[in-house]
Amino acid sequence: MSTRGHSTGSTGSTGADGVPLGDFGAEEFYDEDDIEELGDEDALTPAELAAFDDGALAEEDEARLADELRRASRGGEDDPHVESGQRLQKVLAHAGVASRRACEAIIAAGRVSVDGVVVTEPGVRVDPVEQEIRVDGSRILTSPDVLTIMLHKPAGVVTTMEDPEGRPTVAELGERYVAEHAEEIGQGGEGGAGGRIRLVHVGRLDTETEGLLLLSNDGELSHRLMHPSYEISKTYVAIVKGQVEPWVPRKLKRGIELDDGPISADRVVIKDSGPAGSILEITLHSGRNRIVRRMCDAVGHPVIRLSRTKLGPLALGGLKPGAMRALTGEQIAALQKEVGL
Repeated sequence: MSTRGHSTGSTGSTGADGVPLGDFGAEEFYDEDDIEELGDEDALTPAELAAFDDGALAEEDEARLADELRRASRGGEDDPHVESGQRLQKVLAHAGVASRRACEAIIAAGRVSVDGVVVTEPGVRVDPVEQEIRVDGSRILTSPDVLTIMLHKPAGVVTTMEDPEGRPTVAELGERYVAEHAEEIGQGGEGGAGGRIRLVHVGRLDTETEGLLLLSNDGELSHRLMHPSYEISKTYVAIVKGQVEPWVPRKLKRGIELDDGPISADRVVIKDSGPAGSILEITLHSGRNRIVRRMCDAVGHPVIRLSRTKLGPLALGGLKPGAMRALTGEQIAALQKEVGL
């Protein structure tokens, strides 16, 4: 073995044996016994080149392997990525969670899970119909076929799917909404709008009671909202007969005894009061039949007019009687959090 130079000069200098020296010195990588001069005789023949090409991976195989590597890097078999799906941030933005840019930040912060797997890459593609997507633990409704709307039920409309007496029903109002918004909720085409989506009332309001009522085809959410163990707060504004004295709210909050058991309000506020009548705002969790009317009767102030203005985190706001609007993604998430979804 020959003696090698130890110069560490700049690129382009050579050692004693004429081997170019790099920044670390050629001797650190090889010596002359390891160097083989390749002559023309070592070049591959056309047949050998063709054989090499035959053994190379096809483009589709390369793409498949690359996709498998990407999936493996994201979590292997549990990876929620669907190559033919939509970008996660686009799905979240379309569901009303936030703007697309804000959704990217939400994903990067680790607040989003898909089928139980936390996702931090905005580029992940998902199937919004088949996969369960959650933000901060709350389920996000991404399927266009799942719909929940808020209705300002007018007085005189029956809370039922059909009425043998021919009175107007909330079901008819739900059908009208689906028909009017057929294109945006994917209900257009032959056969008419509303052929697939059938909205059912969530809970009840008395025929003469007006106000906030939900119509939905989200079975899980509807079940939780109506189940006694998940009773959420409800706020009513009642116009009652007579002048309400300060002792009335205190009595209703302490609790009174009705035919079907004791009941108490969470909050009672006298909004206005006079000899001809008074306005009360009553908040309670009970969903018992005609409960507000019976409570007011029990303290000597029969209800003249009654409206439900709030349901959990939802408020009726300026929605006019008979009008409807779809809940936003944020409102759905707030409801789901309220009932543990």
